[in-house]
Amino acid sequence: MRNASSAELRVGILGYGIGGQRFHAPLVDATSGLSVAMIVTGNPERAQRARAGYPQAEVVPTADELFDRVDSLDLVVVSTPNRTHVPLALRAIEAGTPVVVDKPFAPTSAEAEQVVRAAEQAGVGLTVFQNRRLDSDFLTVRKVLTSGRLGSVFRFESRYDRWVPKPKENWREFGDPAEAGGLLYDLGAHIVDQALQLFGPVTEVYAELDRRRAAVAVDDDSFVALRHAGGVRSHLWASALAGTRNPRFRVLGDRATFTKYGLDVQEPQVIAGMRPGAPGWGVEPESDAGLLGVNDELERIPTERGRYERFYAEVRDALRGEGDFPVDPASAVQTLRVIEAARTAAAERRVVTLTA
Repeated sequence: MRNASSAELRVGILGYGIGGQRFHAPLVDATSGLSVAMIVTGNPERAQRARAGYPQAEVVPTADELFDRVDSLDLVVVSTPNRTHVPLALRAIEAGTPVVVDKPFAPTSAEAEQVVRAAEQAGVGLTVFQNRRLDSDFLTVRKVLTSGRLGSVFRFESRYDRWVPKPKENWREFGDPAEAGGLLYDLGAHIVDQALQLFGPVTEVYAELDRRRAAVAVDDDSFVALRHAGGVRSHLWASALAGTRNPRFRVLGDRATFTKYGLDVQEPQVIAGMRPGAPGWGVEPESDAGLLGVNDELERIPTERGRYERFYAEVRDALRGEGDFPVDPASAVQTLRVIEAARTAAAERRVVTLTA
């Protein structure tokens, strides 16, 4: 790895699919002090888009070509199919180069722990791209919880629904367990992580994982119920067949309830060409403001601005020795343990107990 105190830190991005195009490359490019220096994609159409979007970056077709020149990079971002997260992260660590791994961190918690141990032993920086900790709606829920106005919270409800009636032909829909496909690994990696961030360790897990669309090989309609060590119950849904607008969050306390509709806008804004710092970045419509209160005595709670840009700003500072990486990878291991327990619970139709 190069000297990370240099003025501009060079970033290599492995993969230029949804994650690389919509999240990592735009956010790295928008972060002062970071530069997209290399992009890996073997897809000619994606390579053309990468060159057009980041003319300063070298676009190469294989991971081997990046690792042949990894000493010229200060950070490697792994945004490739789930089955490749672990081997690519381990290659970066072996090379002594800090690494960001997209979610889900690994197909299994055991593999995730292997990566964490390797990074600790090598003294190499490691973090996981749990960007939805910086969603506008989630930041708003945090604000409401911190205010104490809900009283003692006893239930947290979270939905991440989509309408995708026709399965897509990509690895997220493949049935091989090594692919870590299905909604529980995809969207569930976010909503489980958010529940753990808000309410801490989990002691009991129940789940219903179903395949609703014709010929689908993985779960596309999922429900997970968690009991946290502190007593809060989290009810989490993700579906590819939700054709109506449902609450994104509902939080119940003994003094009030908070209900929030609407999804964070940062991903569609990036797709539309907007970047952090532009007017309106991360700002949801006022009509999506949440409601806090009891019965008809409700107060509109303005939605916090989404802050995806904070992730790579914190990565930059950590590379310079000026702060911590934004996501402790140990927390991603805990999320995977809950996902694994949910899969067991659904397969065996029982509640699975975890040690908090």
